Amino acid sequence: MNKLTAKLKLLPDTPGIYLYFNKKKELIYVGKATNLRSRVKSYFAGQKTPRPIEEMIHEVADLKIITTDSVLEAIILEAAYIKQHKPIYNVLGKDDKSWNYLIITNEQYPRLISMRKHELDQIVTKEKQNIYAEIFGPFPGLNTRDTIKILRRLFGFCSCKPQDKSCLYYQMGLCYGIYKQEISPAEYRRRVIMPLRFFLRGNKKEVIKRFEKEMSIAAKNEAFELAATLKYKIHSLQKIQDIALINKSFFARPKDTTDQHIRVEGYDISNLGTTNKVGSMVVSINGDIEKSQYRKFKIKDVVGQSDVDCLAEMLERRFKHTEWKYPDAVMVDGGLPQVNRAKKVIKSFGLTIPVVGIAKGAKRDKNEFVLGTTNKAFILFVNQHKDELIVLRDEAHRFAITFQRSTRKLKKA
Repeated sequence: MNKLTAKLKLLPDTPGIYLYFNKKKELIYVGKATNLRSRVKSYFAGQKTPRPIEEMIHEVADLKIITTDSVLEAIILEAAYIKQHKPIYNVLGKDDKSWNYLIITNEQYPRLISMRKHELDQIVTKEKQNIYAEIFGPFPGLNTRDTIKILRRLFGFCSCKPQDKSCLYYQMGLCYGIYKQEISPAEYRRRVIMPLRFFLRGNKKEVIKRFEKEMSIAAKNEAFELAATLKYKIHSLQKIQDIALINKSFFARPKDTTDQHIRVEGYDISNLGTTNKVGSMVVSINGDIEKSQYRKFKIKDVVGQSDVDCLAEMLERRFKHTEWKYPDAVMVDGGLPQVNRAKKVIKSFGLTIPVVGIAKGAKRDKNEFVLGTTNKAFILFVNQHKDELIVLRDEAHRFAITFQRSTRKLKKA
């Protein structure tokens, strides 16, 4: 036990996986952690209500840790160890039918999809197994939706199909837009799917090595745009931002909010001078537009032309609707005046919801983000999701203008 105690004192404050061995040197449990020191030590602290793993902690005679650069890599490594070794306390009493898997499809342009084991068991038969090129997992308790979002940012794989007419991810610069046929199947597999496969096998170093080689060749051939893209990918792989996998409640959320997905509401005002004043509320959940939850408002009490006052009226009426799920964040079309007014309204309802404003620029890359908080987690969230927030801002603007035009037509009629 002295050997184990000594190892506990040397645990690092980094993400990674930990492996527990019994006296026979058998691997009996594998776990992942955002902070190895705090996670592993907690098992030996003696909780009042022990977690299931703590009931076997007396069997642990030795431990080993493997550090990773990110939580995502720890998740992938944990899955690889569980799949290979099937440690007794990872499997015992577990309903593995609910475990998640990531799958690369065997199509002309392969896609990355997620599936639970019970769904996989129903589909993967001898006759149908060839529809999947490779299956990764199991990933116990993994939020695959957020994982796929992170992987899409890193590798740019497509969810659209050649016969599709458009793709939101392509518009956001997050995929190659295979529906536009700007990349061949062979090039897509080489540039996107092969690196993704290496990464999901736990070999990030090989991915970076390949990207560095391609970047060097591109620079020599004066293909500077491609070289810059590869440089950005290398940097992103080295500094993976996976806060969504670390803690789904990093926003200060109202206690009665039970939705486990990140809900962002976007607001904009549209008017024709001092008349026809309307407002729009659009919604995204985990980055996906949810049109069924859009709301529109006719501004009733504001005299004259004041977008800030119109925004305040709209937000006051919105937060009186307690039957609507509260957002995790609010995005307003505008700068500091709009952000400060939104914060004031939200605070008046006793809520703590972070606000970000996006002031319009002449070009897409000139948008100015105004943060209404110093919360580091929210700042990281905004930095990680700028493209999606811009899309949400543009959608709020479109929805507001469409509504305003429709009200004008009704008045004319």
